[in-house]
Amino acid sequence: MRTKLKILFSLLVVLIIILGFTVPVNLTGGWYQQFMPGIGGRQIADITFIDSLTGYAITARLTFTDTSFVLKTTNSGDNWFIIHSDSGFIYKRIQFVNQNTGYVGGTHFIKTTNAGLNWTTKSSYLFMENMYVLNSDTIWYVDPESSSGGVFRTNNGGANWIPQGSFSPNPARIYMYNRDTGFISDNAGDYLRKTTNSGNSWTLISGQPGFTDMYFINSLTGWRAYGSMRKTTDGGLNWINQTLPTSTYMVNNQILKFSNIGNDTIWGVGGDVFYPGLGSRGILYRTTNGGTNWLFQIPDSINFTINRYFFVKFINNKTGWAYHPLSGIHTTSGGDPIWYTGKEQINSSIPNQYKLYQNFPNPFNPTTKIKFDVPTEVKGQKSEVRLVIYDILGKEIAVLVNELSNPGTYEIEWNAANYPSGIYYYKITAGDYSETKKMILIK
Repeated sequence: MRTKLKILFSLLVVLIIILGFTVPVNLTGGWYQQFMPGIGGRQIADITFIDSLTGYAITARLTFTDTSFVLKTTNSGDNWFIIHSDSGFIYKRIQFVNQNTGYVGGTHFIKTTNAGLNWTTKSSYLFMENMYVLNSDTIWYVDPESSSGGVFRTNNGGANWIPQGSFSPNPARIYMYNRDTGFISDNAGDYLRKTTNSGNSWTLISGQPGFTDMYFINSLTGWRAYGSMRKTTDGGLNWINQTLPTSTYMVNNQILKFSNIGNDTIWGVGGDVFYPGLGSRGILYRTTNGGTNWLFQIPDSINFTINRYFFVKFINNKTGWAYHPLSGIHTTSGGDPIWYTGKEQINSSIPNQYKLYQNFPNPFNPTTKIKFDVPTEVKGQKSEVRLVIYDILGKEIAVLVNELSNPGTYEIEWNAANYPSGIYYYKITAGDYSETKKMILIK
């Protein structure tokens, strides 16, 4: 086995030399792979962990009459076992409100009050595309079906469901911060609506796409994912796009699901890079300052062969999981020690002074590259560089760099796919140095 790995590694090194391949290769790290038991080709539809040992997962059915499973682990995901099954029903979401009480929603709505040992059917023949459990009594779900779908709420644990509005198209995503305040979105992400009166009315937030995941740390501050990451500090009325790091051969630079730890740390999944000769490998994103800066890591280049991660859950700064529909990875050390910023050093020579170059191309659509020089360290201190994008009104809309940087020439890409055509400005500051340049986005 070791000989095969050495040969594979040697071939990879040759590829890097021949092709000038710049995606980082990580052969060791703080992750190890986990597998589901034999579940007959079924895939994970949702997964959750409630502490460092205990987790639950549900599977999607293969045919109309197929069986869906609920699985559980009590040793951090190293072993999974089937604890419940339903024939002919679809499972979509699983949520727990405490160690013992949990719910599974889909075309069947079931509940456990003894940590999955027994399950009780609360409602049948629904269509829960997505649900949100606030507590053991108050639960919401959305049904995107055009004629009978909409938003529904129960105040008695699922015994009865109250319609809370229908739309065109009907929503497929829901997030509730508390009993009164929450958000919905349709499957295509064409709209974002908010309620502040427990679903009696829903207000359209103009100009904002939907979400695949959302989380608020208080009534004002939250994040939502829809490929890009956006942050709000006014309760969701306005959202600021956050810049994800880019790298050569990054195929999908996006976050679809994320997991918050405290007020500032977020882990995200949904992106991948492509290794010539090896295929796609999933990446993980992380921020420790609320999204001002995002970094990424590649948990594995050779061994895991997981092409993308669809689920992520961290319960503290060290312990977390990222899962593909067929298998996943686990860390108890905070992931890999190697993180990549997305800005690439393109010249090994050390500049004499700070310099901000004109972006290229300019005009651009929708991506452009910005290059800048960082001179020799002063008194052994690294330079704290900040590179920011502003709209024509001077409003800060993206932070590309905000970190200590070694001397060198750097280049970073800005993707403006989510912004309208117009004039934008980019400004670099580092100590007493500051410079601003103009660029034009034409779509």
